[in-house]
Amino acid sequence: MPLLKFDVIHGRTDEQLRTLLDVAHQAMVQAFDVPFSDRYQSVTQHRPGELILHDTGLGYTRTAQVVLLTVVSRPRSEDQKTAFYRLLAERLQAACDLSPDDLIVSLVQNSDADWSFGGGRAQFLTGEL
Repeated sequence: MPLLKFDVIHGRTDEQLRTLLDVAHQAMVQAFDVPFSDRYQSVTQHRPGELILHDTGLGYTRTAQVVLLTVVSRPRSEDQKTAFYRLLAERLQAACDLSPDDLIVSLVQNSDADWSFGGGRAQFLTGEL
């Protein structure tokens, strides 16, 4: 049940945002082998100057199309993570014309006790999920 949190600079259309989210969801489903119905996503749009994302000395050229994606997830293998990064970059470039230089992903792991999907219960712990 990964949670995908997108930070972008304001200016994309609703259709462009929907494509971004759809493509990321498809890559996540494939790489992490989760059900297609496990979709939890949010978008925060920032004014120019409110999102500072340097290249960390790697030589990447960032543009106003930059996407910072934070993925909160139960533990995933290194192979799953690297597959996700690759699939995401390839598919966003094809579907959204997003340069791989404009994609930053941070995966934050948590455990079953860190999720409640409603009702005041930890469904992974209660066996509901």
